[in-house]
This record gives sequence, structure tokens and C-alpha cells, in this order.
Amino acid sequence: MKKIAIFTDTFAPDVNGVARTLKRLTDYLDSKGIEYRVFAPESTNKPLFEQQILRFTSLPFFLYPDCRMGLPNLPSIKSELQKFKPDLIHIATPFNLGLTGLHFSKKLNIPVVGSYHTDFDQYLDFYDLQFLSKLLWKYMHWFHRSFKRIFVPSKETLNQLKKHGFLHLSIWPRGIDCNQFQPKDTKSLISQKYHINAPYILTYVGRLAPEKDVKTLMKITHSLPNSIQSKVHWLIVGDGPSKEEMMKDAPANMTFAGFLNGEELANVYSGSDVFVFPSTTETFGNVVLEALASGTPVIAANAGGVKSIVRHETNGFLCTPAEVDEFCVAISTLINNEQLRYKMGTAGRDYALTQSWEVIFDELLLQYDDVIHSEEAMKYA
Repeated sequence: MKKIAIFTDTFAPDVNGVARTLKRLTDYLDSKGIEYRVFAPESTNKPLFEQQILRFTSLPFFLYPDCRMGLPNLPSIKSELQKFKPDLIHIATPFNLGLTGLHFSKKLNIPVVGSYHTDFDQYLDFYDLQFLSKLLWKYMHWFHRSFKRIFVPSKETLNQLKKHGFLHLSIWPRGIDCNQFQPKDTKSLISQKYHINAPYILTYVGRLAPEKDVKTLMKITHSLPNSIQSKVHWLIVGDGPSKEEMMKDAPANMTFAGFLNGEELANVYSGSDVFVFPSTTETFGNVVLEALASGTPVIAANAGGVKSIVRHETNGFLCTPAEVDEFCVAISTLINNEQLRYKMGTAGRDYALTQSWEVIFDELLLQYDDVIHSEEAMKYA
């Protein structure tokens, strides 16, 4: 395998799905002895000091603050690329650093691939910016047209981009660490830590923002029948611009745990009875797979990449987006049926065990090789 340059507007220690996926990728490249360089903005979190990562001053992007608008130093990037001599450029985001990678792929004649992680068109609806949709798709078309391969996380996203005329699409799914996320008896630990007295815990993990449809989540919390409401406690994990408003509207049986990771997060998943996720904007849904790996059944919106993870009535329920009553019926069904919860939790774990990161990254390397060898063959043709 040859040398890879990765251009992204978010990277670890940022805590979004894109950053975590790319960190997994670079860890894998390290394990295989493959050389790489990451060109990324500075992080708002404690930065990682790694020789292979070049950081640049940045500003938050209003639609997705987890992605930073990097202010790249073009001469230093050009110098680093000329010194490193990558065989392939992988662009993960369509903003400043992504544009920089695209510019140098053309200028230095380096083949370029990209990964499509975030459905920004869906985000526009939640910020009353639908009028920008045509302009956004026009830009995304232009941005991706020279990519030799566009990696998408799910069949749903692939079909959506096909409809918009994108070419060279290939599915690059997300994996899961089934050692980190696994069924464990952490219910009493979680109940004690968060002072939960109710017998059942309903959990949401994710960014607290409009595009995650937390409005529907809050409606669900207020709409459960009294017979269920008295038995459950909501544990909300994450942070974001909607948190303050959610806390004002929160029922008495809701606790905000803030951002969690590592063992703390894994314990919450495994200690929960049901994972509830109403978001309709996921290109994949990492948190859904984490919940399933932990043996926790999922109730999610029947939309986006989540549809390829949740098997309706097998490892969870898929509900019509924003249909509060459907979510409430699904929650009631699982809370009232211990055998079904266990059966769905087991099915979720079994599915997660088939989604190894190692296998997924092995396949990605084969696709990298294919692009590199095709370009080399064209040069000598």
C-alpha cells in the first residue's frame, strides 16, 4: 500500500461521527504500517499532538459547528504534499480543507477520492434554509465531479446521490468495536449514578440540535401513556444548541448526562432498556449501531442510513418520521414485553458482531489500490 493524504474539516478529538470514523481509519493505517498525513482544522477540544496531523486555524460552520471552517496555509500544505508525495488524496468534507485538497489534487496531479458523511440538504429544512437546496446540490455536484470514487455509508445514501446524478459511488459502511460496546449488567450502576428510581431507562445519544429532530423526541417524552410514563426515566446523552430549550421543556423523569465517551458511554448503552432515536438526517447512524452492539433494542425513524441498520420487528422498530404516536406505541410494546426486549437485544448484538471495522477497512484499502493502479495504468497507456 502507498501513501494517503486525508483532507477534512473535522478530526479527533472532535466528537462527531466523521471525526471518529477518520480516527478509526488512521488507527487502522497505523496498524498496517501505511503512511498518511491528515490536514485538519484545530479542534475546540484538547488537541491531539501527532506527527502525521497538520492543524490549521479555524472558525465554526453555522450549519454544523462540529465541522470547522479551516483557514489553510496553502504554501505550507503544498510544501508538505510535495515532500510527502501521496499516491492518493481522500477528501472527507466539502468545506475549506476539502477544497484545498481538491485544488492540490488537480495542481499536483494526484488521484482523489471522497467520502460523503453528512446530508446537509436535509439540515436546511431544520434551519428554514430550504431555498438554498438547489444551490447546495449544484455546489456538491461541482465539488465531487473529479472524484474517482465517492464512498457513502449506506445504500439509502447511495440511492439518494444516484438520483441527483452522482457517479462513481461505492458503499463504505461504518463498523463497531464489539469489545467496547457489549451487553453488560450496568443497569444498577447507571441508576445509582443518575439517581434513577424508575424500573426502565429510555436513552437518547447524539447531538442536541434541530437536525436530530429533538423536537419530536421531546413530544414523545410528554406523550407516553401514564401507565408507561410512571415506569420509565429518560437519559439524554450529548450536547448542542438545543440543550437549554430541551431542559426547559423536560419532564420530571428526564436527566441530561452531557457528553459521554469511552466506558461511561458504553455503560449507559448497556444499562438502558430501549434506545430512542428520531433523527431523519443520518447518512449512517453510528450511535444506533453502538446501542445494538450493547444488546439494547432501538426505536428509530424510518429514514436515512438508520434503515440499513435497524431491522424492523427484529432488532428494533422503525417508525414514520415525526409520528409521535408510533414512537409511543413502540416504546410501550417493548416496556411491556421483557421477552421481546431480550429477543431484539440479542438480534441487535448478533448483527453488530458482523460489522467488524477490520473487514470494512480492508475493503476500503482494496478500493484505494484499485483507484491508484487505474491511474497508473492510464499514465503509461
